[in-house]
Amino acid sequence: MPNAPQTDRRYTIAGQQIEAPPLPPGLLLVATPIGNLQDITLRALQTLASADVIYCEDTRVTSKLMSRYSIIKPLKPYHDYNAAKVRPVLLDAVRSGAAVALVSDAGTPLISDPGYKLVRESIAQGLKVDMIPGPSAPLMALVLSGLPLDRFFFAGFLPTKQIERLKFLQDLKSMASTLIFFEAPSRIEDALLAIDAVLGQRRIAVARELTKFHEEILRGEPREIAGQIRARGGLKGEITIIVEPPPPAPSATAAEIEAALDRALESLPPAKAAGNVAKRYGVPRKDIYALALARKIGKGGGDAAG
Repeated sequence: MPNAPQTDRRYTIAGQQIEAPPLPPGLLLVATPIGNLQDITLRALQTLASADVIYCEDTRVTSKLMSRYSIIKPLKPYHDYNAAKVRPVLLDAVRSGAAVALVSDAGTPLISDPGYKLVRESIAQGLKVDMIPGPSAPLMALVLSGLPLDRFFFAGFLPTKQIERLKFLQDLKSMASTLIFFEAPSRIEDALLAIDAVLGQRRIAVARELTKFHEEILRGEPREIAGQIRARGGLKGEITIIVEPPPPAPSATAAEIEAALDRALESLPPAKAAGNVAKRYGVPRKDIYALALARKIGKGGGDAAG
């Protein structure tokens, strides 16, 4: 049987051979190194060594990791082009009692990689799904960027066509979060110029080849970094772009709020005028309402409770 339980559960670290414990049936999502093979976790090694079969984007890429740690397991492809055909076979294996591991070429599965529909269908069928966490390029780039980390939004790859790219960025322009994008080396200059055109002169970081020998972080403003990249003849490797949040909107002065309230009181009762102005400027309604009553009474409005 192609999915019969595998009895060899050994892996090797620094020349020492270790036997991993057996696994219960289920789908196991295993994060793998984004560059440096030493970043694999002990739990990930145990899982890969104990799995009955491992599905991966490219068997040639995953075989390098397996060889490094002397893990012998069947490797089968699961990618965008064969997922619809392979998915039922994989789910049948789990239902039949197999422990099936899913890995991407690098990093955390499903993050801009295949696997979402597989996880969704596994959950719908009541199958066990587990995650073995580990390396993630977006989070590593974010931490190294020097930009705010309290709120961030991962937007995946920017659209390849210029018009769609500009519209995509426009939709994100007002988001009060640090933005994270993936980008291909061939499009990095165009992407940075689009960011400059739509999002303005925000601070950014361009991270490439994270955890690898040529790891590099470029920090500055989009047009500045685009110029640096052009001068060096481009960039190579896996690229992540981090963009700082937009600056906070300037606070309105007391005079501006009072002027807006006076205009609102010309056509609205104090309660409604106060509510509109408070919402517009983000100030407490009760304070604006008290001011509206005072101004209405001061102008001879009498009972202004309306």
